Amino acid sequence: MNGAGNDFILLDNRARQIQLSREQVVRLCDRHRGIGADGIMLLVPCDSGRADWAWQFYNSDGSDAEMCGNGARCFARYIARLTGATGRLTFETVAGVIAAEILGERVTINLTQPKELRVGELVPLSTGSETIHSCNTGVPHAVVFVADADQAMVLKLGHEIRFHPHFAPKGTNVNFAQLLGPDHIRVRTYERGVEGETLACGTGVTASALIAARVHGFRSPVRVQVQGGDRLEVSFAEQAGGFTDVRLNGPADFVFEGKIAV
Repeated sequence: MNGAGNDFILLDNRARQIQLSREQVVRLCDRHRGIGADGIMLLVPCDSGRADWAWQFYNSDGSDAEMCGNGARCFARYIARLTGATGRLTFETVAGVIAAEILGERVTINLTQPKELRVGELVPLSTGSETIHSCNTGVPHAVVFVADADQAMVLKLGHEIRFHPHFAPKGTNVNFAQLLGPDHIRVRTYERGVEGETLACGTGVTASALIAARVHGFRSPVRVQVQGGDRLEVSFAEQAGGFTDVRLNGPADFVFEGKIAV
């Protein structure tokens, strides 16, 4: 499946018969020797009883991931296809319980409460000190506003900021956001765990929209154009200096299904 170009392998593990090693995850996500994907999601029963289902999520480098916005939308449609669920459904991630509503080929998810919102931090980089904002929308994100996203040094600066001591020890995802107009931004993202640019990042889009609201006075909903050309939409409420009821809407598309020997 893919969500705005962010692509994933989804596996039915309701019987808990699939156990993937790190090496298998890397091989499956390899675009030359495997299927090719930004990550892998496995559907499993929810042992805690807090949600309808749960997921196991792996980045393409084999590392675990707490949350993924584009992946969550795909996961919701995958659950619906396998189980026949309609309307609202929930699943548990490491970041918390995600609620999803399926609206045709688009899905709206309620994200977990944003935290660790910081604005205007001056961080020394190889190109000079840069004003970097940050927010955790299930996973940590840094946001840098740029005049032209096409000219942003996503790979060079993205890698440097991702591993910068300022964000140690876990590092951060890095978003380069361009203001396109009122409540409208474009975002390019360097993703931790993929270690490169992806065509979209749902939690990064969300973090960028929330920081645009805080820094530039944007109002809900914020429209976001991603590198793959799709449009996502982030809605939210502001309360007591923070953000609540954060939702992400966007496409979630099936590409193909099949079998592979691992």
